Amino acid sequence: MEVRLALLVLAVVGSLMAASLSSRFGLVARIVQLGLAAAVVPLVWTYHRKLYIIIRTLPRDIKFLYRYVNAHRETKQYARNNTTVMKLFRERARQHPEKPCFIFEDQTWTNADIDKYSNRIASVFKNAGFVKGDAVALLMFNKPEYVATWLGLGKLGVITALINTNLRQKSLAHCLTVAKVKAIIFADELTSAIDEILESLPNIQRYRQGSDAPCTGGTINLNEIMSKASDEQPLIDQEPGYKDNLLYIYTSGTTGLPKAAQFPNSRYLLVQTATYHMLGLRNNDIVYNPIPLYHMSGGIVGTVCALTKGIPSVLRTKFSVSAYWTDCIKYNCTITQYIGEMCRYLLSAPARPEDSAHKVRLMVGNGMRPQIWQSFVNRFKIEQVNEVYGSSEGNANIVNVDNTVGAVGFVPSILPKSLHPVAIIRVNPENCEPIRDSRGFCIRAQPNEPGMFIGLIKQGDAAREFNGYLDKEASKKKTIENVFIKGDKAFLTGDILVQDVYGYFYFKDRTGDTFRWKGENVATAEVEGVVSNVAGYRDTTVYGVQVPGMEGRAGMAAIVDPESLLDFKALAEGLDKALPSYARPIFLRIVKELELTGTFKLKKINLQKEGFDPNKIQDKVYFRSGNKEYVEVTPEIYEEIISGAAKL
Repeated sequence: MEVRLALLVLAVVGSLMAASLSSRFGLVARIVQLGLAAAVVPLVWTYHRKLYIIIRTLPRDIKFLYRYVNAHRETKQYARNNTTVMKLFRERARQHPEKPCFIFEDQTWTNADIDKYSNRIASVFKNAGFVKGDAVALLMFNKPEYVATWLGLGKLGVITALINTNLRQKSLAHCLTVAKVKAIIFADELTSAIDEILESLPNIQRYRQGSDAPCTGGTINLNEIMSKASDEQPLIDQEPGYKDNLLYIYTSGTTGLPKAAQFPNSRYLLVQTATYHMLGLRNNDIVYNPIPLYHMSGGIVGTVCALTKGIPSVLRTKFSVSAYWTDCIKYNCTITQYIGEMCRYLLSAPARPEDSAHKVRLMVGNGMRPQIWQSFVNRFKIEQVNEVYGSSEGNANIVNVDNTVGAVGFVPSILPKSLHPVAIIRVNPENCEPIRDSRGFCIRAQPNEPGMFIGLIKQGDAAREFNGYLDKEASKKKTIENVFIKGDKAFLTGDILVQDVYGYFYFKDRTGDTFRWKGENVATAEVEGVVSNVAGYRDTTVYGVQVPGMEGRAGMAAIVDPESLLDFKALAEGLDKALPSYARPIFLRIVKELELTGTFKLKKINLQKEGFDPNKIQDKVYFRSGNKEYVEVTPEIYEEIISGAAKL
């Protein structure tokens, strides 16, 4: 089909050329023109829809391809020159020492400030015997010292493991163990978290940062030794290179212990070129970054252009609804970041004049629910929302650059599918295994057909490499072979997406979260967005629970309502209008709060395990039979449900 479409384009061009020559060559040219027209007409009739799509999306695709070519050219240059982020920043600090790099709590850190701090870090750890390839963990809240610390370690070729500040005990010890760190640098405020796992750290050096008070128990006061360290560029024997690991970034661990993804300089610089070029950043922009720096969005996307492009980043210790727009106004921010449920929290806050008094022209992030997208843009007067889809470890990364509501990205319609680095494949809804054809190859999903989103792997290409986890077995589970041709490989995202005829991708759900009820697949992310909207933007998470004797799982929603203000009748009516019958939650669980990951994702594993038994759950649980109202689940009603007497 793609070959015939190309022939159609050539035929159209030939017809136009023949028309221009007809005045010079007369009858012969007219005969050629008529022949080409005869060939073109049936092709146009066959592919008129495809041609319409190409023409309609052409402005979008030209804009995308122009930005992509610039980003790709710069990435190739970095690979040829064996560039690292440390080299780029060193040159920027030399040329623009007084240019602001980070702004934090009314303090401005210039390039020179970051360079000197990172040099002192490098000096301390070089003197302590650390060399290229060693790993050091970093447990610290957002502040400029965070970035300067891993930058300094990077100058030695030491890899920094970025640890989630919310982790404690088993999870925290696991992250240190899996990365085989030789030391941990931790903020004074997080001392208690380290004290809880001291028995797990017998051979790990401990450096406390942020306090001049004396340390005990073998912990080293980093402030004290840094005050005596050199702030000159360190001289080292083994210079880190483009392919060398720079960071370890951990998965959120929503379904188990976190996994450490390898993050080499090549990937960091790929994010830099993509952020700067694909998002269309400008040299006079200022980025507002309230996202945890241990997360890829905050720690990489939110800092990379400050270090390498001279675009300052305003850091905040943690996200605050009340301070978000106030900070943007105060610091003249033009770019802001969001992840997870942040936008819903901002939208649920009472309206204020600050909502539209800012200079923000672009927001970038992931997790903007389609159900609130337009309301958010209208209220806060945002010119551009760039929703991004991607992961710390994956190569299936896309971005929505043209404000299409709900889309997480697209691929150019003008390019044939064989050139697309991503795809959606059909999977078995029961076990999420890829469905293969008679030749053993995966089957592409049709437009608007849900399927697994994958990224085709091409080693040696920074944009399509899969660097994987430190856990080799976990890495193997995330890839498949013989996808569309023999010998090719792809990264499995674990997410269900759909793609429309114009090339736009829309997130549906995670494979582990989707469940079947009454013969239909229920996408929990979609239902969560609807329930939250109808319930007044309350925190909501949706999951499937098993009911004895019933096939599939019944929908259940946990809704935060600590003051018992929820109107169950209005909720039921709203859900009936917005959702098909099979997707409406049959059970409700009213909770005081929901557990979130450090990146504002709602956890649901424990809720799912606890089900709807009122004898085991202290929270109130409600049940809806047919189209009736929700009623509280008593032990008697519970027995009716599990015995099959109640209608589901």
